[in-house]
Formats: sequence, structure tokens, C-alpha cells
Amino acid sequence: MTKPAFNGRLGLSALLLFGWMTSGYGQEKPLFRMRQQMATTPATANPSGKPVVPSNDFKKTKLTGDFISEGVAVADLNRDGKLDIIAGYYWFEAPHWTRHEMAPSRLFDPRKEYSNSFLNLGMDVNQDGWDDVVIVDFPGKPGFWFENPKNKPGVWKRHVLADSVGIANESPGFIDIDGDGRLDILCGDKDKKQIVWLKSPSKPGETEWQRFALSAEKVPGTEIFSHGIGYGDVDKDGFNDVVVREGWFKGTADKKAGNWVFQPANLGEPCSHMQVLDVNGDGKNDVVSASAHALGIWWHEQITDETGKINFKTHLMSNITAQTHSSLMADLNGDGRKDYITGKRFLAHHGRDPGDSDPALLLWYEFTPGKEPYFKEHVIDNDSGAGLNITVQDMNGDKKPDIIIANKNGVFLFENKVTN
Repeated sequence: MTKPAFNGRLGLSALLLFGWMTSGYGQEKPLFRMRQQMATTPATANPSGKPVVPSNDFKKTKLTGDFISEGVAVADLNRDGKLDIIAGYYWFEAPHWTRHEMAPSRLFDPRKEYSNSFLNLGMDVNQDGWDDVVIVDFPGKPGFWFENPKNKPGVWKRHVLADSVGIANESPGFIDIDGDGRLDILCGDKDKKQIVWLKSPSKPGETEWQRFALSAEKVPGTEIFSHGIGYGDVDKDGFNDVVVREGWFKGTADKKAGNWVFQPANLGEPCSHMQVLDVNGDGKNDVVSASAHALGIWWHEQITDETGKINFKTHLMSNITAQTHSSLMADLNGDGRKDYITGKRFLAHHGRDPGDSDPALLLWYEFTPGKEPYFKEHVIDNDSGAGLNITVQDMNGDKKPDIIIANKNGVFLFENKVTN
């Protein structure tokens, strides 16, 4: 596909036009039309035309080039004291990354099909001392987890999450909602159109996740293919809120009553995981997001509109890559502030999206509150990208967080060599 050249002003205009077009689609419209609109943009990635060169601050290891998952996780599955890497129905045993299968699966064709694994999480679900594997399947399908067989041969036992509740929204979050030290799942319920969280089992031996509603029914951000959700204290009242691109749900102390009130606001285009933080250092929490299927990475500055309500002003951070369908916060440079990590979801829709021929970039952004433009862009790699979730963990024991990704390009480990 030949992409038109244009200057920065035209590029930004194209982004704004695209935002107007996408904001017009209702949640009731079919998936085909939604994705058609998301792909309709004349914007070109990397309008400067300059080569995008990695910083050499990360050591890259390619575990496989096979497309087996767009989710990835880390856990010590065989209890040998070394962290293994999980991608879908497979796990790679450290330190030589020997591949094992948890249940029958296969390789997928990145230009024709999706995998059976969109997001992954490694955790001891039933608290028996052995790490298990959580898998979020295609949006709207039931999530499930594989029970660790404790080094015994055979297929891992499969458990469905929370009575088969569909996990809607294409960017569910692995977040400790109730503060008990265990990760839960923040998502939408596709049937009731409700913002919910799935509480991980809290007692040893339990296997079922509990569903609790945060919002009322029939609210924004809950369709099967909704894009963008996040969790943080927007108004700094001491309670975390839920953000979606159409606005935010005001949090309370009660996380089970289903009465969090929706506050409409403009938080941009269909995006990946939304991060809540004070970008510019003005004491107000802003939101950072990245386009799931088109072009753009933004920070949305919290402002007070003419009616006195909280709203947001969008600032473009980058347009050097498209389809940034996942993000995560982690302190990569050891300065005490969390950084923003995102990357291109390679062949997101099998090659039908704008920018599919562009390099599969993996990026991180260092925030500089009080110093404009309030961020610095760093390129980790130009031939990997990211999938639907990114995992960060110290894999080599050097006390620096490393990055693990899986997508249609394969499975990759990036060991952190960043220095201040």
C-alpha cells in the first residue's frame, strides 16, 4: 500500500478527522463497520521519513517466530527457581527456553486467523504453591485458567472463569481491584453491558473467580469489541476510578454495589490499555492511551470545562507507528517514576489495516513532569512489536525490569540494559 507523504500539520489534521469519524460509530453497529471506520485514515506512520533506530538499551532474545499467542506471561511453572515464559497454550522453560505444551494447540497463520490466546497471566490461582496460567480468549468468549499439574506429565486441567462470563472490551486489565495483593480482571460483561471485575480465588483450594459489578447495566465501554479501559484515581478523591474512551466511572469505597456513576468526557479514539498518571506535573491526573488499530499515541490532559466538570484535552505524543494494541507502566530507568511501554500489534487484522507494512516497533516513554513536552520517546526494537498484553519482570536477577511480548511475529524477551 502506497502511503501519501504529508507534513506534521496535515498529519495532525488527519488524526483529528479520523477521531471525528470514529466517534460517530455507535456501540450497536456491527464489527465490520466499526473496524472499517477504524482503518479509514490517510495518516502515515513516521511522517518525518527518518529511519527508526533502536537504542541498544535492551538485549533481544527471540524464543520463536511462530504465531502461537498474542498474550504473554511469566511464572516459575516447574518450581526450579527460574522464571519461565508463557505464550498461550505453550510455556518456554528457562534458561534455554525449551518449549512445552500445556494442552493440544497448533500454530496459527498470521495473515488468515487469530489465535486462541489474546491475553495471559501467570499466578497461583488455587494457592497450592504452584503457578497456574490464566488465558483470555477471543473478546467475548469465556476466560479460563490451566491448573499446574506439578511436574506430572499430561494435559493441564482447564477451569472456566466465573461461570463462563464473557470478557468484553479488547483491553481487559490484570489489576488488584480490592487490594488483597492478588491480581483480578477488570473488563466488561458483554451480556449486561456492565463494567465488572473478576475476583481471583482468595482462599487455598478455591478455583472459581467471583464476578462483581462496578457500574450499572448498559453503559459505554462494554461491547465485545470496545477498545480502551483503565483504572486510577482521576479526581484524586482517594478512590480509583474506571476510565474508558467515552469517559470515566467515579469510584467509591464499595467495589461490589454496581453503582459507580458514569462521567462523560472525551478520552480520544479506540485505544489499548489506558494509564492514569500526572503527565505534566500540575497535580491533576491525566490519561495516556494509544490507538489500537489506527495511528497515534496521546496524553489526555485533565482540564475543567466551561460547565466546571472534568474533561480532557488531547495532545499527540507520537505517530511513528500504528496499531499499538497494548500498554503497561513500569520503571525501566530506575528514576522512581513509572514509564509507558507500548508497541505495534503486528498484522492486527491479518494485513488489512493501514501501516501493516511498517516496522513492528516496541517503544517506551519516559515522563518528564514540569519539562515540556513532558515525555521522551525511546525505541526498543523495530522488528517485534507487541501483542494484546505486555509483561514486565526481572528475568535475569539484575534488579531491572525486563520486557516480554508475544504476537504474530513470535515470542520475544528484551533484557533491560538502560542506565541513567
